Amino acid sequence: MRKQWVTALVLVLIIALLGACSSGKGTGASGGSSSSAASSSSGGGAADGGKKELNILMEQVPDTDLVKQVTKKFTAETGIKVNIEAVNYASMHEKLIPQLLGATSSYDVIVADNYWVGEFTSAGWLEQLDTYIQRDKFDTSVYLKSMFDMVGQVGGKTYMLPFYNYAMSLIYRTDVFNDPDLKSKYQAQFGREMKIPDNLEEYVNISKFITKEKGDKMYGSVMMGLRPDPISVEWLNYLYSSGGDILNADGTPRVNDANGVKALELYVDNMKNAAPKGAAGFGFDEAFNVFAQGNAASFITYNWMLPKLQNQSESKVAGKVDLASVPGGSSLNGGWGWAIPKNAEDKETSWKYLKFIESFKIAKERALLGGSPTRTDVFTDKEVLAKYPHYAKVQQILKNSKMIPIIPQAPQLIEILGRELSEAVSGGKSPKDALDTAAKDVKDLK
Repeated sequence: MRKQWVTALVLVLIIALLGACSSGKGTGASGGSSSSAASSSSGGGAADGGKKELNILMEQVPDTDLVKQVTKKFTAETGIKVNIEAVNYASMHEKLIPQLLGATSSYDVIVADNYWVGEFTSAGWLEQLDTYIQRDKFDTSVYLKSMFDMVGQVGGKTYMLPFYNYAMSLIYRTDVFNDPDLKSKYQAQFGREMKIPDNLEEYVNISKFITKEKGDKMYGSVMMGLRPDPISVEWLNYLYSSGGDILNADGTPRVNDANGVKALELYVDNMKNAAPKGAAGFGFDEAFNVFAQGNAASFITYNWMLPKLQNQSESKVAGKVDLASVPGGSSLNGGWGWAIPKNAEDKETSWKYLKFIESFKIAKERALLGGSPTRTDVFTDKEVLAKYPHYAKVQQILKNSKMIPIIPQAPQLIEILGRELSEAVSGGKSPKDALDTAAKDVKDLK
């Protein structure tokens, strides 16, 4: 009798277990069960059993503060709490790699710098978004092509949604470039008008002229020669606007061709004869402060700096600043993209957040607050343009900009460039020798 009772109990337990399995509970968001399908149709989130809390890693920049501000609406709409951890740029990569390599990631959403795109996608660390995009009819055609090519698609597959742009531009003092005395002297000396130049040779010439005329009170150009990133990103504007590039179409180096050498000669000339003393060691903050204090006539920098320089609480030159394309017309593009780690716990809820934060309504709100747009419909919105008329110029700058090559070794490439450019600025090597070494080392990257 005891044996029969035990047998019956075992049968009951087996039936119960089979029933639980058929219900699909506990299989996870990507398990292909009925609960996963339900999550897919609804987009995930607190209301349908998805994650009730998301963790996001971002860089500590102004746009991140704006994301925090608008994300409150996401929580109000969905009940999903969002924890945004903001760290300085130098810490981000080292924090991300262990998470991306693990069985699961502590971060449900990340933002990826364009430097890292080649590394992260080739390693298989980012979730492909095409299935989500097609299923939910999320329109990616609204993004500027230059942004989507850089922090959107790789090899025809979508891994990111562009977050914010930091294409570089020429920011300049309108009062200096319109100064009647300076314009008269320039005309007399060079036989042509002093105005915003359309080529780098003229830009360097004007920068040297202003420095000579104004002395220690005003430099023609403030520059940032700190290695590796500041000097590299600044010089790439010279390279691209001189018709040069880092690589040929087949991936072989061309950084040391005639266009590259010319770009570095002009850069060194400007650094030595038009920039403040010590500029060879300036990073971004030092260069910004020189300009904001009114001690420089021009600054090749990120386009989103214009609103900061027009802010009286941050700048002594507010109301006297404007933006133009880098002389020569082809600047360095830069930007970040939203991504979902491949090993994220609940990708549906992560995607739900991406759809919210990159919707037109929220992207426009971020832009009106001072954020850096990536969507054409935001750039051309009447309300946005009324507040930030320079966005019409920024959109054109973005169209003509060029990016750092999407290769896994992009961070090492910047290290090589920074080292060799510094050698040329210090006089340790000629521009040609420095770029020949850079080309050799880039070719040897593995």
